[in-house]
Amino acid sequence: MSMFIHVVLPVFLIFAVGFIIQKWKKVDIKPISTVAIYILTPALVFRTFSTSELNKDVFYMVVFALLLLVLLIGWNKLFARWKKLDSATESGIILSTAFKNAGNYGAPIILFAYGETGFTIAVMYMVLQSIIMNSFGVYYAASGQLGVRYALKTVMTMPATYAMIAAIFFKVLPIDIPTNMMLPINMLADAAIPTAMVILGMQLGNIKVTSFDWSLIGFSVVTRLFISPVIAFLLTLWIPMDPMMQKVLILSAAMPSAATIVMFAVQFDSKPQLVSSVTLVTTIISIFTITGLLILLG
Repeated sequence: MSMFIHVVLPVFLIFAVGFIIQKWKKVDIKPISTVAIYILTPALVFRTFSTSELNKDVFYMVVFALLLLVLLIGWNKLFARWKKLDSATESGIILSTAFKNAGNYGAPIILFAYGETGFTIAVMYMVLQSIIMNSFGVYYAASGQLGVRYALKTVMTMPATYAMIAAIFFKVLPIDIPTNMMLPINMLADAAIPTAMVILGMQLGNIKVTSFDWSLIGFSVVTRLFISPVIAFLLTLWIPMDPMMQKVLILSAAMPSAATIVMFAVQFDSKPQLVSSVTLVTTIISIFTITGLLILLG
C-alpha cells in the first residue's frame, strides 16, 4: 500500500489534473504539446546525455529495446494469423501492445521509485522509445504503405533526436558547457516531465470510447501489461546489465499503451477505436499492475 501512496498515486494525481482540465475547459492540447516536444523535452534530453556516462550499458539498452519490439511484434502476428485478422486490425493490436508510454508515464514513476539514478536511465530509454515509436510506429500505423523512407523522415523531424546528437557531440569532443548556458537548459528540463504528465491526462480526457471488442482488448491488455514485462525480465537475464537498469527496463516494459500512438492510428486509420480503448483500459488497470510490479522489483 505504501508503494501505491508514495509512487503511483502522486503520478496519477497529476494525470488527473490534466484530465479534469481537459473535460472542463476543452483546452487545445496542440500548443502545449508543441512547447513540450520542441523546447522542454529536448532540454531534458540534452541535459541527460551531456551529464551521463555513455558506456556499454547504452548499447545493451538499444539491444534490449529492439529485441523486445521484435518479440512483441512476432507475438502479435501469431495471434493475428490464428484469429485471421485483417491487416488494419493487425496493425491496430501491434500499435496497442508494442509501443508503451515510457516517457510521460514511465519516467515519472521511475523518478518517484528509484530517484535520479533510475530517472537518468529512464530518460535515455524514453528517447530510444521515441525514436522507435516514430519510426516503426508510423510504419505499422500506415500498414507499410508509406515505407521506410517516410518513417526515417519522421524520426529526423524530432527535436529530441538533434538534442541527443548535440549532447553526444559535446560529450565526445569534449567541450565544457558554460554554467550560464546550462542554467536555462536545466530550468526547461525541470519543467519537461510535469508538463508531459499533464498533457497525458489531457490526452486521456480526449479519448472517446463508444464500444469495446473485448477479445482484442483483452489480448492487447494482457500483452501490454503482463507479457511485455515477462519478456523484458527474460531479456535482462540474458543481456548483462546492472540491477538498477534491469529494474528500470522491466518497469518501462510494463507501462500502458502510449497515448501518442492513438494519433498515428487516427491519422492512418489503423483501428483508432481499438487503439484508443486499449490505451484507456491499460492506463486504468496499470494503477494496480505497476504497483504490484514495483513491490516485486523492490
